[in-house]
Amino acid sequence: MSTTPALDTSSRRPAHASLRVFASRGTGGTRRIAPVELTRVVFPVVLLLVWQFASSAGWIDPRVLEAPLDVAAALVDLARSGVLWDSLAASLQRAVAGFLIGGGIGLSLGLVAGLSRIGERTYDALLQMLRMIPFLALIPLFVIWFGVDEKPKILLIAIACVFPVYLNTFSGVRHVDAKLVEAAQVFGMSRAAIALRIVLPLAMPSILVGVRYAMGTALLALVAAEQVNATSGIGYLALNPRAALRTDIILGVVLVYSLLGLTIDALLRAAERIVLPWHRTLATERRT
Repeated sequence: MSTTPALDTSSRRPAHASLRVFASRGTGGTRRIAPVELTRVVFPVVLLLVWQFASSAGWIDPRVLEAPLDVAAALVDLARSGVLWDSLAASLQRAVAGFLIGGGIGLSLGLVAGLSRIGERTYDALLQMLRMIPFLALIPLFVIWFGVDEKPKILLIAIACVFPVYLNTFSGVRHVDAKLVEAAQVFGMSRAAIALRIVLPLAMPSILVGVRYAMGTALLALVAAEQVNATSGIGYLALNPRAALRTDIILGVVLVYSLLGLTIDALLRAAERIVLPWHRTLATERRT
């Protein structure tokens, strides 16, 4: 009888997991901070410091580009007066309304086209053609058709959100493993049950990617929409006569747009981890 001890394979890690743990530890066995994480913080800080130094030294004309501290001071003044928060609320209302309308349409069309050949043949070619049209080119038509109130602004954002959600939903549904669907049919599941319990969960990662792209596109459309006779919103702050030749306010508006997009994307990433706890990607492996 052999005395060689049996190997315990119950807790054996995959090769890629072992390599990941090994790569994330220093020589002393302690986990070290990845240089990429430091770069994300250091580079923007260095850029701001160089910008502030160049402005303080008089190398940059403040009429062309205000210093970062002046931009921050302008934003603080707008926040204290309440103008910034009112404008931010108006912009978010437009963006969310347009996103819900356009995202809902894109999701519905993508599911139907992905699950049905008839749906694909009916309107996929038309949507592929329409998505090549820059949504900014629709602004004059929307103004003629719907006027200059809130309706054309929300519709422009909705149009911009339809196609990212549609394309990713359609692709996610079509890439579901056909063997899983066949197995569900063998067990007697209905088409509706297969769509809701198998196809939709497996297509959800692709759908959420489309949602993230659509939200970014919604912010781009929001910037354009708020240039059309707006009386409120973040874009209105930059066009307000009081902001004429005020590069600190204009740069502050740009900063608010970027921070808004970054915050929304972070929230969507967090929602993705909650909705899809089983979906582990290379990115999540690197964070754990």
